[in-house]
Amino acid sequence: MDTPKIVDRTRGLLREYYVFPDVATELDGVLAARATAYAAATDPRELAELVTADLQSVNGDRHLRLKHHEEEIPEGDDAAVEQVDARLFAESMGGVPRVERLPGGVAVLELAPLLSRVEWAGEVLAAAFTLVSRAEALILDLRENRGGDPHTVALVCSYLLAEPTHLNTMYSRDDDSYQQFWSLPYVSGRAFGAQKPVYVLTSGKTFSGAEELAYDLQQLGRATIVGERTGGGAHPRRGFTVHPHLEATIPTARAINPVSNTNWELVGVTPTIATPAAEALATAYREALAELVRRGGPTAAEAGRALAAGTS
Repeated sequence: MDTPKIVDRTRGLLREYYVFPDVATELDGVLAARATAYAAATDPRELAELVTADLQSVNGDRHLRLKHHEEEIPEGDDAAVEQVDARLFAESMGGVPRVERLPGGVAVLELAPLLSRVEWAGEVLAAAFTLVSRAEALILDLRENRGGDPHTVALVCSYLLAEPTHLNTMYSRDDDSYQQFWSLPYVSGRAFGAQKPVYVLTSGKTFSGAEELAYDLQQLGRATIVGERTGGGAHPRRGFTVHPHLEATIPTARAINPVSNTNWELVGVTPTIATPAAEALATAYREALAELVRRGGPTAAEAGRALAAGTS
C-alpha cells in the first residue's frame, strides 16, 4: 500500500473539487500534518478510518470520506459508486422492496436502500406508484434509505404534487452554477395526487438524497415526517478510486431549499412526530387511520375498524 501516494491524491482531489474551497485548504493542511500517523496504518481499512476522521474534523461533513471497500473497486471517477449502485438496485427490486396495502386503505411504499439514478428507477417507480395510487393514504418508508439521485427525488415528488413545483437548487463548485430541480408536469403510470395524506418514515440512517425527499415534502407542507432525526448530509458527492479498495468521496455541491433558503446539513430533518424508528410505521399508520376517519372518505369505516382493533 503506497500510503503517501493515496494521501497525496486525496489531498489533490479535496483541493480541486470540495464545494467549500476555504475548508478544503484548511483540511489539506490537516492531512499534510498527519503524514506520520498515516504511515503507521497497516492496511487500507485502518488508513481509511484515520483519514476520514481528519477529513471530518473541521466541519463534520459526513459525505467527505476516504471510504474502504471490502471488494476491489474499478478504476475511474465515480466508478465505485456506479458499481455499488448497480448491485444494490438489482438486489432490492429496483429500490422498491415493499409495496403493501394495510387495512383501512393505507398503502406502504418502502424506498431503499437508495434512490437509484432516474434512468434506472423511473420504470420501477411508475409501477409502484400506480399500485399505491388507489390507496387513500400513503406511508413512504425511508428509514433504510442512504440517499441517491436528486432527479429521482424530483420524480417521486412529482407523483405527490399537482403542478410543477420548485423543490431544490444545487450549487456546484465545478462550474460555479446553480441547477434548479422541479417536480414534473407529467408522470408515467398513475400519480398518487396532491390531496391525500402522506407520511414519511425516517431514521438516523436516512441520509443524503433520502433526506432531501423528506425535507422537500416537509417544507412544502405535503407530508408529515414520522420517526427520528435524519443523518444530516446535504452535500452531493463524487467518488474517486485512489486504491483498489479505497474511494475518496468528495462533495462537489450543496443543496439550497427554495422555501427555507438553507438545507439539512449536520442538523438533519426534524420529524413532525418524533418516535423511535422501530415504532414509526405503527405511529404513522395510527395517524393515517385517524385522518381517514376524520375525512370520512370511501375507506373511513374500514379505517375506523382498523383503528379500533389497534395498529401496534
